[in-house]
Amino acid sequence: MKALKDLLDRIVQRVNINLREFEYDVGPFVKNLIPWNQMAKFHAFYGITQNHPLNFEFRHSNLAGSYFLGKCRTNNSILYKSNVRGDELKKKGDRFKFQDVEIRLLEDEGIEIEDSYLIKTLVHNFSHDPETLERFSIMNTVSAHYANIHGSPTDGSFLGAFATVDLTTMNDCVIGEYSYIQAGEINHIKTDPGTVWIRSPGAFNFLYRYPLKKLARYLSCVRGRRPQGILMDFAEARNEAFEKVFNLVDAEPRVGIPKTASLDRFAVVDGKTRIGQNVVVAERALLENAWLGKGSNAQEHCHIKNARLKGNNVTAHGAKIIESDLGKDVFVGFNSFLRGSPKGRLSIGKESIIMPHTIIDTKKPLKIPAGHLAWGLITDQAGLEANSVSLKELSKVKGKLVRGDMYFEGSGSEFVTAFQKRIQHILEANGAFYDGKRHEGHAQKNQNISFNTIQPYPDGALAGLYPSILIQP
Repeated sequence: MKALKDLLDRIVQRVNINLREFEYDVGPFVKNLIPWNQMAKFHAFYGITQNHPLNFEFRHSNLAGSYFLGKCRTNNSILYKSNVRGDELKKKGDRFKFQDVEIRLLEDEGIEIEDSYLIKTLVHNFSHDPETLERFSIMNTVSAHYANIHGSPTDGSFLGAFATVDLTTMNDCVIGEYSYIQAGEINHIKTDPGTVWIRSPGAFNFLYRYPLKKLARYLSCVRGRRPQGILMDFAEARNEAFEKVFNLVDAEPRVGIPKTASLDRFAVVDGKTRIGQNVVVAERALLENAWLGKGSNAQEHCHIKNARLKGNNVTAHGAKIIESDLGKDVFVGFNSFLRGSPKGRLSIGKESIIMPHTIIDTKKPLKIPAGHLAWGLITDQAGLEANSVSLKELSKVKGKLVRGDMYFEGSGSEFVTAFQKRIQHILEANGAFYDGKRHEGHAQKNQNISFNTIQPYPDGALAGLYPSILIQP
């Protein structure tokens, strides 16, 4: 294990140098939180399909339990049970439109991870940055449990547990636990835990901060200890179910699915679950007594339990939906936690948007009307009124809107339109509108994936490290 421990020390040192202006030490947040024997215990997995490039390169890294798809490279990195998803990588010859300019790619885009430590982190490549079209890079970065790096080239940064950086180029930043940032580009910024910030320069700015004492019940992070709280407990309680599906070399689908739908080999399905046409169920998603209507999706690390999604529903990475009923075209954002109860179900009307990192936790029946935006912490009707607004009302805002702990300025119409276009893109990419001939997406392209495993050195000084591997056609 000596080489692996030396590698971790190297990564921590490099990140700390980048964060020196904050006098921030990431070491206590990641060192000794994962037992060293775990690093040599789990295989890594990579997928092969005719729809994605076969191009993997792994050098001087640990990949325990991690999953790769598309063109991916890791160097001097530790990826513990992480998802590296390259199914939307741009290809040589593609044209990337930025403002009024179209830029042609000179080679296939690839995901490159260097000198980084990612713990149970989702990496999704849908890159927005015109400056690095061929390279989606994560460098000198540490991310804690269940973070999301989504279309966000990152250098010299730390993401706390359950944090998300979305379509944002990030350099030398500290993102507090359970924060969601979508701001285009940020540099040398440190955010408090529970910050939800969406900015489009010159168009709009949305900012919400969780009351820290209330957030602590759901998630808190103390140096030297694993993350604590309801969110962590809920996610970790399902570990045994996932270990069972990962330990099987091959397995039959646990539930019948239509020919136009995709159920990942490494998802968990229990109870009376129904999967409709054009549905995508991603790796490490968990469905239990779930009803997914046509065109819906459950992305990585999603848990949908005792819930009904009527159709064309987007459940973004890490979201949890329990004892709830969702109308058509409802969007549930990253790492949101929606929990009703058997006698107090949560109901969300059609075409509503649940903002990323929203917590709705109620014991009594609660209904979010159709066409509403909801955010923050909601536990009852009063909380809903303080933390929601109709999309129609928001679209009329041309200036400022303050509601509870939420501050909005700019064009409400542009904010709503941007969200709706984003949702439309997700549905299109997932094949929700596939008609048998046109609009094919992930639900159809991901049906036939061959999975191969790679293993680390089992013992000795190199235990936990993987040998250098180059996999190409």
